[in-house]
Amino acid sequence: MTVTLASLTQRTGLAVLDHLEQSVRIPVVDGLQAQGDLIVIPLPLVATSMTLIAEDRWEPVPAEGVELLRGAAGGNPHTLVADPGTCRWTTNVMDSHGLAIGVFTASAPVYLLHPEHGGSGCAPGTYVVRRQREHEGTRARLVAD
Repeated sequence: MTVTLASLTQRTGLAVLDHLEQSVRIPVVDGLQAQGDLIVIPLPLVATSMTLIAEDRWEPVPAEGVELLRGAAGGNPHTLVADPGTCRWTTNVMDSHGLAIGVFTASAPVYLLHPEHGGSGCAPGTYVVRRQREHEGTRARLVAD
């Protein structure tokens, strides 16, 4: 089934800005992807730096989605959305880099939705959601979206 930005926003009730093309098909990717100040990484790529603390602390992603991160100064949210019963999420993780927000595992495609960036899809699998950071010389700082 083809998911467009229009069908995803209609299904979730989440809005995007008017300048985004509503008829665009949202690609589903099984690799690394970024959306503003957020980066989604397949767990196997960073498994050595991650620890899932307790298996019993996973929550199903509800129909209205899960807000993963809100932009700097209370800006727009990055929201994880999924069909019922296809995705679980936990923030009960340790990341040696201190960037992890959480981990999700999906049995069907799931989507990240952001009012300014639109949507992107993640293929079934397990992913780490991290803040992005940028480097300037020897200094590093979190990306502000």
